[in-house]
Amino acid sequence: MVVEYVLLLTAFVVLLMKFVFFAPYQAFKEGGPRLGARVEKHLTTGKGFQDMPQRPLNWDVK
Repeated sequence: MVVEYVLLLTAFVVLLMKFVFFAPYQAFKEGGPRLGARVEKHLTTGKGFQDMPQRPLNWDVK
């Protein structure tokens, strides 16, 4: 009975690790082009962008 329990637990852990490691990889791999297309769409159709004021940068910490 213990052997079956250990084998079942091992199979469950292996399946869980597969989902934990490969699901985010697959989502980022397939979602990258879609995200890029959305960014390009928003950049080409966007409005209301303003130029930054030209002032010297002050890097002193106060």
